[in-house]
Amino acid sequence: MTPPARILVVLASLSFIATFFLPFWEIYLIAPQYPEGLAMQIWLNKLTGQVDIINGLNHYIGMKHIKQEMFPELRILPYIMGVIVALGLLVALIGRRQLLLGYLILLFIGAGVAMYDFYSWGYDYGHNLDPTAAIQVPGLSYQPPLIGHKKLLNFDAYSYPVAGGWIVVAGVLLMAGVWFFEWRRGRKTRVGKRRVQYATAVMLILATAFTGCSTEPQKIAYGKDLCDECRMTIMDAKFGAEIVTKKGKAYKFDDAHCIGQFLRAGKVAQEDIAQTLFTDYENGEFVDVQQVLFVVSPQLKSPMNSNAAAFATKKSADEVAVMTKGKVLDWPALYNSL
Repeated sequence: MTPPARILVVLASLSFIATFFLPFWEIYLIAPQYPEGLAMQIWLNKLTGQVDIINGLNHYIGMKHIKQEMFPELRILPYIMGVIVALGLLVALIGRRQLLLGYLILLFIGAGVAMYDFYSWGYDYGHNLDPTAAIQVPGLSYQPPLIGHKKLLNFDAYSYPVAGGWIVVAGVLLMAGVWFFEWRRGRKTRVGKRRVQYATAVMLILATAFTGCSTEPQKIAYGKDLCDECRMTIMDAKFGAEIVTKKGKAYKFDDAHCIGQFLRAGKVAQEDIAQTLFTDYENGEFVDVQQVLFVVSPQLKSPMNSNAAAFATKKSADEVAVMTKGKVLDWPALYNSL
């Protein structure tokens, strides 16, 4: 969870401490003879309000006297609330969204158990009547409402949370909101990551497909790339050569002899070749085989002894042929002589 979310969980947990100092539930009775009403407040560890007057009225219809001692829950609720506060602080300290969800589930289960316990007490209180009571109405029970309003003889009975209870409700709702927004944030982050991963994958696929299908020549890394025929490291840019297939595969060579042997062995079918290239002896740039002229001379000393150098222009080829006492050939003639 983010730091602000953890702070809100801390504040919500600490707010539960208010239940040690404020009542969390109230039962309120009003009748013509009691227009000002009668109230009983339930705290974590005690009952307050006009309990004695309520007991006096209930005596006539056979209901039990309400005494603090009859509620063992009031002895353990302070400890339960202390544990709840401590767990909330622990969740904030660890800062895991899953723990917050578990904590919320625990709170809702606890609230459900508390309401069931309250309902069970109200059912017994309103149904288990003294058969010798002064006022008896056959078939009538006096179970107070779990929450909300109910008519009991000439009394209107109300049951609802008060200050401490509303603080607990607000704290739980705050933590539920924190969990929801953290879940949304995490979900957006995951979706965003998946989208980025998807886009990256698509781009890589497209790039791979584009690269794989590109028939553009690939530069020879001299001193690193190996000749695809003799497997020697290609060192001299003056005698390099390359075949590029229609699928974009590039085969690199260190000598005209090697590319000739490679083609003669049929390692690539002629119909699959997109380009056959040689490096210009003068500048190392690729020249298409259909435009190149070769000078063959023992003085040129190529790596694998073809002693053939490629030239982009006839003028350059003629000049070097004169200087090296060589001969000028086109590719078909050179290929057949290798």
